[in-house]
Amino acid sequence: MAIVIVDDSIFSLEMIKAFLGSAGYLDVITVQSAREIYQLLDGQSDRGKIDIDLILMDILMPGINGIEACRNIKKREELVDVPVIMVTAATDKDNLHLAFSAGAMDYIKKPLDKVELLTRINSALRLKHETARRKARESELLEVTRQLKVANERLRNLSFLDGLTRIANRRHFDQEFLKEFRRAKREKDPLSLIILDIDYFKAFNDTYGHIKGDDCLITVANTLKKALKRPGDFAARYGGEEFAVVLPNTDDTGAAIIAEELRTSIEKVRIQHCNSLCSEYVTASLGVVTRFPSQAATQEDMILAADRALYRSKHEGRNRVSVERLV
Repeated sequence: MAIVIVDDSIFSLEMIKAFLGSAGYLDVITVQSAREIYQLLDGQSDRGKIDIDLILMDILMPGINGIEACRNIKKREELVDVPVIMVTAATDKDNLHLAFSAGAMDYIKKPLDKVELLTRINSALRLKHETARRKARESELLEVTRQLKVANERLRNLSFLDGLTRIANRRHFDQEFLKEFRRAKREKDPLSLIILDIDYFKAFNDTYGHIKGDDCLITVANTLKKALKRPGDFAARYGGEEFAVVLPNTDDTGAAIIAEELRTSIEKVRIQHCNSLCSEYVTASLGVVTRFPSQAATQEDMILAADRALYRSKHEGRNRVSVERLV
């Protein structure tokens, strides 16, 4: 890290450089105009791009004076925290006010006093380094906070996912169904619910083993996700081999159509099931219910009605859709 001295007087440059060298500051760069320091900051010097700790700059220079140069330097984001100390014989209040307004942090009067110069430089560098440490700590804290937020979001998502099928779990279903039920009631929209059960799943597990059974559940879950086209439609593992689908703003006709699409989608996957009594492939039975705005039915009423419809599908031969109407 370097200290840059900007002064059109070679005598002043050499004297300040000597003072700094005697105090152990050996990386000192001297330039004689504002244009030269601009070139230095742009990486156009022999040293290329450099990191700067401190700038000592004369106010009274030909061409661009020190105040204007300081103002231009402070416009650069990477130099906002680099202290600029004005070194000047012009100590009238107007010049000093302009210098501080331009971003200078301090000034030193000419003729220079070595002790005063080094004291002010030490103070400026301590402040600069402390600011850098503080910003580094803030940056680290922000990164830790960001990572914690990501981790919490990941944990939250995991807590809402079924560990096997990776679709929504029962807990998430309960929350989502409650939210959609309240919204439908508030906005006077129909709300439909489908509960489906994989046919003869115990026989499937007994025949092919639990690993294949798990694969079957995963495949059915993925089939449901693909078959549901609208963003608001919501599928969840309800428990065991049961799944539930919430269909916002969907009447009984639309829900029955979607349920039939789900049934045929599962059957078309053609998962072999030699011990099913209704097909040679894995199938599902589905129960459908719809609550209309004019009805006073509760969430529990809807779930019970969907269960009754599902039971009727099983009782009538499975691999079918049944619709239950609320009273």
